[in-house]
Amino acid sequence: MQTNPRNNPQILVCGAGGFIGGHLVRYLLEHGYNNIRAVDLKPLNAWSQTHREAENLVLDLRDADACLGATRGARIVYNLAADTGGVEFTENHKARSMLSVLINTHLLQAARIQGVERFFYASSAGVYANGKQALAAAPPLVESDAYPAMPEDGHGWEKLFSERMCRHFREDFGLQTRVARYHNIYGPLGTWDGGRENAPAAICRKVIEAKLSGSYSIEIWGDGEQTRSFTYIDDCLKGTVAILKSGILEPVNLGNSETVSINQLVDIVEEIAHVRVNRTHRLDAPAGVRGRKSDNTLIKDRLGWEPSIQLREGLEKTYRWIYDEIIRKRFCRRTSYPVNPL
Repeated sequence: MQTNPRNNPQILVCGAGGFIGGHLVRYLLEHGYNNIRAVDLKPLNAWSQTHREAENLVLDLRDADACLGATRGARIVYNLAADTGGVEFTENHKARSMLSVLINTHLLQAARIQGVERFFYASSAGVYANGKQALAAAPPLVESDAYPAMPEDGHGWEKLFSERMCRHFREDFGLQTRVARYHNIYGPLGTWDGGRENAPAAICRKVIEAKLSGSYSIEIWGDGEQTRSFTYIDDCLKGTVAILKSGILEPVNLGNSETVSINQLVDIVEEIAHVRVNRTHRLDAPAGVRGRKSDNTLIKDRLGWEPSIQLREGLEKTYRWIYDEIIRKRFCRRTSYPVNPL
């Protein structure tokens, strides 16, 4: 595979209108790759970010012909396209989550036909067996914990099936596939409202709105003792490109080993906002598994690297971006709020 930007391979980024995909296009451009095709289902004005240096296409990659067109001439494919979101979305839209299997299946077929050299698939920690995540203090998840299979219903099954498709296309057809299991990627330009946001963005939004409104009260789904690993976008991008280039054939965790409870996550956001809020816990709301943490033994062994950006650092940047977005929306409604996020 050609990995030197000066060799200028055609790179296809699928899901480029989304949070991670948009950042990935920017990252590749900043690192000298200038032959990039960016594809997403959403109209361009709804993309998280667009880059005029890339070829930006609106295509429905659930369609096989669209995948053939998107992969034409491509040497490298990053597949980050999926109909997904945070726990609220995945709990309530299992069929829509499962239908994302069409994207990866048709992209793999098209990549084989078009002579793609390497294919990256963005999987998820949702593939891990529920029984391994039943306790808040459960051990970190190693890659083998995905089997015997009992993943998150809907979203997790789609991701696990697509991982297997990647494996078999490599074994049967020689397509060099690489798979990363993302653990809760967050950061600026991500979804922060509407039901698709993840926990860091949701907590930042709730604390900001509580502070601006003067209510100083937020709602937390579950008892808040469920634990998670959260991975800042910059670490995700570095890891994604490194895994694509690597010789790691099996799916590998891409997550920060720092673990906090949701209540501790709120504590950190409160410190950033210089505020204390009253917390109401909705015990009947979707809260996901009890404990999900990333074991980074494999990625450290194979890459000599692991995600290292601390949660406090990433949350500060995320909080300030969401604050600015909320202020911008409120000003558009002719509502005046202070402009100092702290």
